[in-house]
Amino acid sequence: MAKEVEGGEQGSEYAAKDYTDPPPAPLIDMDELGKWSFYRAVIAEFIATLLFLYITVATVIGYKHQSDTTLGNADAACSGVGILGIAWSFGGMIFILVYCTAGISGGHINPAVTFGLFLARKVSLIRALLYMIAQCLGAICGVGLVKGFQKAFYVRYGGGANELASGYSRGTGLAAEIIGTFVLVYTVFSATDPKRNARDSHVPVLAPLPIGFAVFMVHLATIPITGTGINPARSFGAAVIYNKDKAWDDQWIFWVGPFIGAAIAAGYYQYILRAGAIKAIGSFRSNV
Repeated sequence: MAKEVEGGEQGSEYAAKDYTDPPPAPLIDMDELGKWSFYRAVIAEFIATLLFLYITVATVIGYKHQSDTTLGNADAACSGVGILGIAWSFGGMIFILVYCTAGISGGHINPAVTFGLFLARKVSLIRALLYMIAQCLGAICGVGLVKGFQKAFYVRYGGGANELASGYSRGTGLAAEIIGTFVLVYTVFSATDPKRNARDSHVPVLAPLPIGFAVFMVHLATIPITGTGINPARSFGAAVIYNKDKAWDDQWIFWVGPFIGAAIAAGYYQYILRAGAIKAIGSFRSNV
């Protein structure tokens, strides 16, 4: 367990800011399987992802219905929440759900976030895999509820499925997902960093807020390109329920892109900003 101290001027109120990094999670922790807290966390991820997909996909379907010019509404083009409202829906729900579940499961609600935290040794392999399964199942159920409540609108307006927009190449779509997920996972690492919490202890920071804002901003930038995935469970759940060829043909973009973006963000934050590689080399030399 590492412990570092930030020094400052003598007598200053914030002269010393110490923090303690949690120990790295074991790669495979079989003891977790015997704890109720582990299964409670998995259930929390399932329910959170279900609620996330239900609210956000329902928002997308509702907007498309309100702005449908074929229904004879003269003001259809100006009706509904618009792209801005959709972005707020996704970002706002992440803010709410991370706030609600952070103390139970960590509030991942996204396989890419889980993957990034796994690479950084924040969660074990067993926890990461079961979180991802719960997230995908929750996403399927959440979108299924939307279709069950408003099947006609769901089928007519595309089911909220992520698809590469016409006019964009697959390379552009992949890059959008990589960069968008990098922004999200980078924000997750920064907002939950114990060093930041110690150094800025005099500044109240609510971690779910910047995470929600990151999701909001990424949606503004990438909705026109891919509909914004940055969450493989979100894309997978919508594709399973919608079940059209285009959604499945583009599905790989919404897995490969987020996982690459999450891996880059984890490496950048842990080994460059937190100087993990330098600390590891220094520890190795001191033991030689």
